[in-house]
Amino acid sequence: MKKALPVGIEDFKKIIDKKYYYIDKTLFIKELLDNGSGVSLFTRPRRFGKTLALSMLRYFFEKELTKEGENIDNSYLFEGLKIMDAGVEYTDHMGQYPVISLSLKSAKQPDFELAFTMLKSQIADEFCRHHGVA
Repeated sequence: MKKALPVGIEDFKKIIDKKYYYIDKTLFIKELLDNGSGVSLFTRPRRFGKTLALSMLRYFFEKELTKEGENIDNSYLFEGLKIMDAGVEYTDHMGQYPVISLSLKSAKQPDFELAFTMLKSQIADEFCRHHGVA
């Protein structure tokens, strides 16, 4: 069976679950951890996979919970990928942290007020996601 190309799909979990083609860039996680900096800036031209890379980082690092407070194990997403062979000093970070994921795509609006409103809405959504509020 042929795998489909994930054209326009920016969600790492969807790409893995739906078995789309994926070029393994999970050693980026190792590079990020080895760097040890408190802040990282990811600059790439448009359509170079920034959102997908951030989605991958979120699924790797995030301690995700159900609404009932149960842990969601996303480790299966990384089975067979290079980060799993990098060593326990890297895989021990999997699912250990709260991750706030914001995209400025929603802020691309016709005026400042609407852009600001959209950004506030996205921050509120992240807050609700971490506090189990629907």
